[in-house]
Amino acid sequence: MIDIVAECRDAKTIGICGHIKPDGDCIGATLALSLYLKKRLPEAEITVFSDEIAPCFDCVEGIKNFNYAFDKPQPEVFIVVDTMDNRTGSGEKYFKNAPKTINIDHHISNADGCAMVNYVVPTASSASELVYRLIDPAYLDKEMAEAIYLGIAHDTGIFKYSNTSPETLMIVAKLIQYGFDFPTLLDKTYYEKTYLQNLVLGRIILESRLHFDGKVISGSIDLKTMTEMGITGKDFDGVINQLRITEGVDCAIFMYQINAVTYKVSLRSKKIVDVSKVAESFGGGGHVRAAGFYCKGEPDEILARILTLVEEYL
Repeated sequence: MIDIVAECRDAKTIGICGHIKPDGDCIGATLALSLYLKKRLPEAEITVFSDEIAPCFDCVEGIKNFNYAFDKPQPEVFIVVDTMDNRTGSGEKYFKNAPKTINIDHHISNADGCAMVNYVVPTASSASELVYRLIDPAYLDKEMAEAIYLGIAHDTGIFKYSNTSPETLMIVAKLIQYGFDFPTLLDKTYYEKTYLQNLVLGRIILESRLHFDGKVISGSIDLKTMTEMGITGKDFDGVINQLRITEGVDCAIFMYQINAVTYKVSLRSKKIVDVSKVAESFGGGGHVRAAGFYCKGEPDEILARILTLVEEYL
């Protein structure tokens, strides 16, 4: 455990940054941390730097204050949350030049941390849970509680993944006492999809394939199809999890084309396959049950390499 206020107390400028393509945990953790530090260090200028956020999170009021242009001067303290420095996109320049860096993360692929000061707990459900542990309860308020709840809910698959511990649920019980509308928050940010997203999901499932007697499922979509349908990577939210819950499947693989030679690959598993190890073989990372990476090559070749690694667990 670190004392986040003590670590930042002497700084006049503090930057906070999550990973590229922010998910619910990344958004919730960075927002809650910024709100807390603004309360505890009112004289400091605190900025959350963020990659573009999916429209489903527009209902989260605090993200309007995020800096999406990465155009602020170099902060004295730079805090990387829910990732390591090389996945912060434009934030990496601040990390490299900061007099002091702090890393708050729960990914096993970043177990040692990447900063001068590290608070990394791979057994934690989420980065948001770690931020909760850093907050003095006397300063916790409704807005912070909602942000932390958002992060924990998203990274635990609405409290059903194996990373949901008794401590996680006790934290959630304390958070909802602050009275925010958590059913609507979950509907808007997790469950609700556009009609186009539902069409895309249906097409991917229709064209998906089973491997190893139905223990593995894979789905993919190329750039040509994405262009024809008018979709981007943001429209694939929820696809990998829908593939994962197919009956008899332990491991799900989903990839979509980024450009002429690169695919974004997401991996999920239930009990058997350690997808973090699979992702690390391709230069990626994540958790035992949820991981991902970027890879250059033909889709069939990439899939074949993944299946070879997955087969070792089966």
